[in-house]
Amino acid sequence: MRNLMRLLIALFTLAAGSSFVYYLIFELNLFNDYMGYLAKHALLAFLTLVFGLAGYLVAPNVMERFMVMTAWMEHKLQHTPIQELIGGAIGLIVGLIIANLLDASVSGLPWFGTYLSVAVSLVLGYVGMRLGVKKREEIQGYINVIPKFGSAKERFQVQQREVAKSNPCYKVLDTSVIIDGRVADICKSGFLDGTLVIPAFVLEELQHIADSSDLLKRNRGRRGLDVLNKIRKELDVTVEIDQRDYDDLSEVDSKLVRLCQELGGQIITNDYNLNKVAELQGVKVLNINELANALKPVVLPGEEMTVQVIKDGKESGQGVAYLDDGTMIVVEGGRRFMGQTISVLVTSVLQTAAGRMIFAKPKVGDGQKSTSAQTTALSEVNAIV
Repeated sequence: MRNLMRLLIALFTLAAGSSFVYYLIFELNLFNDYMGYLAKHALLAFLTLVFGLAGYLVAPNVMERFMVMTAWMEHKLQHTPIQELIGGAIGLIVGLIIANLLDASVSGLPWFGTYLSVAVSLVLGYVGMRLGVKKREEIQGYINVIPKFGSAKERFQVQQREVAKSNPCYKVLDTSVIIDGRVADICKSGFLDGTLVIPAFVLEELQHIADSSDLLKRNRGRRGLDVLNKIRKELDVTVEIDQRDYDDLSEVDSKLVRLCQELGGQIITNDYNLNKVAELQGVKVLNINELANALKPVVLPGEEMTVQVIKDGKESGQGVAYLDDGTMIVVEGGRRFMGQTISVLVTSVLQTAAGRMIFAKPKVGDGQKSTSAQTTALSEVNAIV
């Protein structure tokens, strides 16, 4: 195979050299004053052989360089995303089409017209290819729209995604909300719009937690990584990994606040302390716990509900029950109904950022509101906060 390639290169240089020498001798008539007809043909034959021999000698070096260049191009193509290849190809085609339209005007110029035409084709082809690579996402968006013209809903969704890309609303996730996992369900329901930003330093912290020797921490870290994979692979949400880090800050919370200030974004968290610090520095916070509390059913004093008393309360005679969403119900005089399902009447509701607590009394009996019980419960909630 190598010998065949070497022979082909030699034949190519021989033919090219022969054409070049023929043009010099018989077209330009450079040697009319020095040579006759036979001498010119002899010179043509000699120089043709010289070109052929030169091509045969340099062929191995040419083939080696060609193989290196081919391997380099193959490596680059393998590591180039298909979107860039498609965008570059479309841009190149458009550039060459424009160059072809200009060719009629350019090639008619004096002796440099042909060369100018080639230069215009090269320049416009290169510019088109570069623009195609840079605009690959927009090109892909238009391509994706083509088969969906029949569905107004899908067209609207595509338009919404394009608007979100052009004017992103950044939502920065912190470590606690990723480990919590509820943010994935919120994204799936469509309540979160914009672009989710996952800082590299948050990923690093998650990795440290997942590699911890403590079993509980390790499981929490792995759960957080699984949640991120689910958001990226299964949900129709734009996700970006931000590589910025701040060497002058050691705390992850401080880095999150700085990043949100630079992006003009919002923090999604369920960390109470981070919530307060971010608000003090003018960063908007979306607290998952506050959202969960807001979605709990509203309970008003005087309403009746059925609960199961499962344990003693802090005060004498108290019983404690829970709703399905985890809300604690303090039943005054409910201790005697331990393990039973009873009907109670709501007497008051205590709502804080840390959660909600309901005070009730048995529907049947002389249960009365215990002010001391509410005071004790309030102090416990404040201690948690």
